[in-house]
Amino acid sequence: MNINTIRPLAFAAAAALLLASCNSGESYSDRLNNERNACNAYLANHRVVNEIPPDTVFETGSNAPFYRINPDGQVYMQVISAGDRHTDRARKGEDIYFRFTRSDLNHWYSTGVLNAYQSNEDDMSASPAYFKYKDYTLPTSSAWGYGIQLPLDFIGVEDSEVNLVVKSNFGLTSEISYVVPYLVHVRYFHSKI
Repeated sequence: MNINTIRPLAFAAAAALLLASCNSGESYSDRLNNERNACNAYLANHRVVNEIPPDTVFETGSNAPFYRINPDGQVYMQVISAGDRHTDRARKGEDIYFRFTRSDLNHWYSTGVLNAYQSNEDDMSASPAYFKYKDYTLPTSSAWGYGIQLPLDFIGVEDSEVNLVVKSNFGLTSEISYVVPYLVHVRYFHSKI
């Protein structure tokens, strides 16, 4: 190939990259606004309680409210089943296994369709995910973000099940910059299942 052939191809490739970056044109601030709007719209369809009950006795079930479980409103939890929060609490450094389904709330907000984005919940041939509880020094724990671990501050492990609204900065660390909030359905376990 000679230079006269390469130059137009290089210009076309550069133009395509420039066009792609211009089309995405959303600033980080715009993405944060979209995230806030999607989360607020989803939570507007549910009861929301802005504090944890002092005795940590939650309403449970599919009609339970979403509880704000961190002060900044980055994670909300609907307790389907609390497990035994008195005798079956997670211990710091313990491997906690979980099955989950994540649904993109930005997609839901723009289309009205809540699709599973990622899941290991119904495929028992897929390994459960896990983290070391409250040990964010390990990539296996920090990769899942803080939001997935927060419910275990309040509920038991076995037989517990929650729905979480998790904003991006408390979600998977590899996805924080995408600013995508998720609805995450989670079941926790002490052992690999």
